[in-house]
Amino acid sequence: MRTALLQSSGRPGSTAENLKVLDEAAGRAAAAGAGLLVTSELFLTGYAIGDGVGRLAEAADGDAADAVAETATRHGIAVAYGYPERAGESVFNSVQLISADGARLANYRKTHLFGCFEREHFVPGEQPVVQAELNGLTVGLMICYDVEFPENVRAHALAGTDLLLVPTAQMHPFQFVAESVVPVRAFENQMYVAYVNRVGPEGEFEFVGLSVLAGPDGIARARAGRSEELVVADADPAFLAASRETNPYLKDRRPGLYGSLA
Repeated sequence: MRTALLQSSGRPGSTAENLKVLDEAAGRAAAAGAGLLVTSELFLTGYAIGDGVGRLAEAADGDAADAVAETATRHGIAVAYGYPERAGESVFNSVQLISADGARLANYRKTHLFGCFEREHFVPGEQPVVQAELNGLTVGLMICYDVEFPENVRAHALAGTDLLLVPTAQMHPFQFVAESVVPVRAFENQMYVAYVNRVGPEGEFEFVGLSVLAGPDGIARARAGRSEELVVADADPAFLAASRETNPYLKDRRPGLYGSLA
């Protein structure tokens, strides 16, 4: 499945403007043959917007979700987008996957919150593995800091995830995560990982870009630089099957030895 990574911080503080950015990118991604477009963490609102997080948060089936579904349907492309999700009195840092026909396929709430900013504004999710079937692949959802916990990604591997989508807001000086950790996660768990970052200054943060689609061989199929960019690469199920046969990490595990990890 050809996958497009939208490396952009959009227009922080304006859902309406970010929906326009998303629509334009969906058109370009579809024209490039992509079946899936993935955005950065909290793309619909911006990340460093303080109390604006709570003000702009919407339900998973709210107006913004309807607008994204309309974009997906019009361009014929599935979309995974980061947003603040309102659920009762709680706000979650979430990512939602919408199909090319506008159906809501999956919604994931970030389980590992990073730093004081996130802990102040969000409640952590409690479901570590969220998946959906899309164009012949089992697609998993995760957000930023979550991928830095090997247990999280291994749980996806054991559940059969083929392509792990990771919207992120990865900041200076932690660029080694995009450069090194993500490709290793893809290799050690035998999956594709799409890690899609924000870019540039925002509030107190400096986002480093470097979005990447890493393959199960640990090699980047596409990597962005440090500016706004749309990059496209393929997640190939045939290559994935062959790689899993050659690198049988999951078959060679000895779970009886790992009890202390829990």
